[in-house]
Amino acid sequence: MSMSDGWTLILSVDRDDDIGYKAGVASPVVGREACLETATALALVDPEDSDVNAIFQAIKIYDDLKREGQQVAVAVISGDHFHMIEGDRLIARSLDQVIRATGVTDCIMVTDGAEDDYVIPIIQSRLPVSSVRRVVVSQMPNLEGTYYILKKLLDDPKISRPLLVPIGLAMLLYATAYLLGYPEVAVVIVVGVIGVYLLLKGFGVDEIFGYTYHSLYESLSRGRYTVITNLVSLLLILFGALSGLTTMIVYYLTPELVGVLYLLLAFLYGAIPWFAGAGLVSTAGKILDVYLAERENLWRVVILPFVVVMLGLAIYGISTYMLAASGAPDFVLTPEAALRYLLVTIAGSLVSLVVGLSVQARLKRLAVPPAVNGDVPVSPAE
Repeated sequence: MSMSDGWTLILSVDRDDDIGYKAGVASPVVGREACLETATALALVDPEDSDVNAIFQAIKIYDDLKREGQQVAVAVISGDHFHMIEGDRLIARSLDQVIRATGVTDCIMVTDGAEDDYVIPIIQSRLPVSSVRRVVVSQMPNLEGTYYILKKLLDDPKISRPLLVPIGLAMLLYATAYLLGYPEVAVVIVVGVIGVYLLLKGFGVDEIFGYTYHSLYESLSRGRYTVITNLVSLLLILFGALSGLTTMIVYYLTPELVGVLYLLLAFLYGAIPWFAGAGLVSTAGKILDVYLAERENLWRVVILPFVVVMLGLAIYGISTYMLAASGAPDFVLTPEAALRYLLVTIAGSLVSLVVGLSVQARLKRLAVPPAVNGDVPVSPAE
């Protein structure tokens, strides 16, 4: 249905899709009765879910404003339980559907306050947000209640996985390093692992990997070569990480040379050849897919393997030289030989970049022929 100007949307957003994952309700949900059924269904499955309270609060605001004679509509939209990036896109698409169905002009957003920073900008990009209501469930602040809340948090996979997995991995690495006879570096390894994990979480790399996994699944269902090459690349990356850790721990790690920069150089020295191979395999699949499906855009991706070679040669040469200059024990090259090796790899990386740019420019000219005598090409319809 369509409504006149001045309608207000009372919107509850379930970013992690508890209504779909737990209650089996598809988003978007529009209308008081549909929202009430959704809240009831979710409450019957998980009465302690905060989204239940948010939906009921949205319905209450809807009823209050309607009694005052205001023109209001109520809706619930959700994202994706496993892939937050794709889920945010789904929230945007669902909101567009609600706006088209109701004709609302502004929004009162109701949330449990957990993920406002992520959701509010998405809503504001499509609809003015005139008010935000956060629902906080009152609890008795005693010791038993605190224990119960902590227990429920640890039972929630969304909280227990990112909290317990890195701690368990750090403890396992500590025990492994101790058993291998490197107790002096066990603490360094644990702190390094936790630091890398915090950086990955801070920059949202976990969501990027989740979206990558989703993209791989979609590619596999469509029969693209990229999914095969990306799987091979993932294996090469794993081998590269293991090779880098082996290089860092077994061959080039002594109490005199322990340091963040030195550990990073040792890791790169062992891992970069594998990482570069993974990049070449992945870009080869991308180029093959573009060549078969949209050949006119081949020039856009043909430069990728040349860039991978350039970066691989440069990083490998730099790490090799710096390890040799730092006095790594039993290193395969002397500092003088490593310097010559660095110059060769830098020259090779520059050659790779120049060749890649030349190939890209040639393919671009073949794909987009220049206009003759300054004339603008005219489509057949004209």
